[in-house]
Amino acid sequence: MAIREILEVPDPRLKTVSTPVTVFDDELKTLVADMFETMYDAPGIGLAAIQVGVPKRVLVIDLQPDDPDAEPEVCNHGGHEHTHQPTKREPRVFVNPEILDPAEELSTYQEGCLSVPEIYADVDRPKTCRVRYQDVEGITYEEDLDGLLATCIQHEMDHLEGILFIDHLSRLKRNMALKKLNKMRAAA
Repeated sequence: MAIREILEVPDPRLKTVSTPVTVFDDELKTLVADMFETMYDAPGIGLAAIQVGVPKRVLVIDLQPDDPDAEPEVCNHGGHEHTHQPTKREPRVFVNPEILDPAEELSTYQEGCLSVPEIYADVDRPKTCRVRYQDVEGITYEEDLDGLLATCIQHEMDHLEGILFIDHLSRLKRNMALKKLNKMRAAA
């Protein structure tokens, strides 16, 4: 497993339409393992293969919910001690995902993206959706998704079409977000 470089705007590869996976082999499993390691390191809750420069229809998602059964962890950062609830990992892999039945009703989430660091904006997406996808063995599943998972899979599936979440914003808001990103890069 390896941490891969995450492409950031304005890298033109992020506009690539990804191709379907047709071979379910060790190379695919390595890609998925690397994607999880990269996503956890970032840290993020979702990653599309194109974000690490691989134009294949592969997504990994882990919403990492708080683990109510775990003992609270005490952390010490720079002399400041605090307690937080550990998260549990629930890694999900979606190969060749398709949305079959998006809801008419929309929900709004404040989205961010590892390819557009430190920029967040409200995006409206269907509240629920039915998704057909394969796992790393090529087995097909269908599942109804809602809440943050429905939003996250739609966000990640946009990447497969070369669409970033900021492409859903008005031109003005998108330009403001990109300006802010460029300012932060210049200051770094």
